[in-house]
Amino acid sequence: MSRQRVLSGMRPTGKLHLGNYFGALKNWEEMQRAYDCFFFVADWHALTTDYGDTTQIRENTHDMLVDWLAAGIDPARATLFVQSRIPDHAVLHLLLSMITPIPWLERCPTYKEQQQQLTGRDLSTYGFLGYPVLQSADILMYKAHKVPVGVDQLPHLELTREIARRFNHFYGEVFPEPQAIHTEVLKLPGTDGRKMSKSYDNCIYLSDSEEVVRQKVRNMMTDPQRKRRNDPGDPDVSPVFAYHQIFTTEQDVERIAADCRSAAIGCVDCKGILADNMLRYLAPIHERRAHWAADHKSIDAIIEAGTAAARTAADQTMAEVREAMKI
Repeated sequence: MSRQRVLSGMRPTGKLHLGNYFGALKNWEEMQRAYDCFFFVADWHALTTDYGDTTQIRENTHDMLVDWLAAGIDPARATLFVQSRIPDHAVLHLLLSMITPIPWLERCPTYKEQQQQLTGRDLSTYGFLGYPVLQSADILMYKAHKVPVGVDQLPHLELTREIARRFNHFYGEVFPEPQAIHTEVLKLPGTDGRKMSKSYDNCIYLSDSEEVVRQKVRNMMTDPQRKRRNDPGDPDVSPVFAYHQIFTTEQDVERIAADCRSAAIGCVDCKGILADNMLRYLAPIHERRAHWAADHKSIDAIIEAGTAAARTAADQTMAEVREAMKI
């Protein structure tokens, strides 16, 4: 490889929102210019918490791929594939699970956190306990040099590094130890000020029409202390201003902040400016999305080509694994 390889994936949860875009997709779009990128739909990972209802996985996979392409992920620059179409992920997961001590999995911070947060689901399954090993198999299968991760995922990447070291100790040097890419992550609040989440119904989606975007911006929470038009506001507590800092020019952001504090601008006008700027920014994404949403055959062809390329790389790795393990 002439360039270092990056691997990343997402669970197929359906249509993506602005939080997904600024948290991952925007960085992916930039990485594909500098790295050999493998981006995959982690549909098996969806089973670790949602194994009871799999009816939406295929539809969600399609919707998510449309959003990837709309966001500028280029199949000519990056390899796009679906995890479950490469059965060797499961084989390598099995082999790595044989050498992974259970305490390594039980100490993962997200293991107990998600059990506490997802109280309505039975997560006392091997699949949930062992999903960090599946993540390790996903990464090591393609000998990724770098993995873009948030702070909450760093323990999982360190586990992958430990598993790679343990495998190499037993069987010889096969896997490189992947390094973290600490990318810029712009965290947008939801329209109600809480974390942007589908479960809170406070998202602005990449698939939202112009009319829907404007309506959601109009309904966004502002400074709760500003009751009347002539009351001064505090832009730092308003989700609207957080959006301005991304979609509005620096000069205009300063002016809007000052006008908010002096009550020279009202919330309605402030939101109108934001909606215009946001739609201007999103216009190329909306245009690409309209194209890809109507072209199922091309998306199928992209995934078939990406799967073939990923399978070739996986076959090479598994040949080395089997030779190293003498099986």
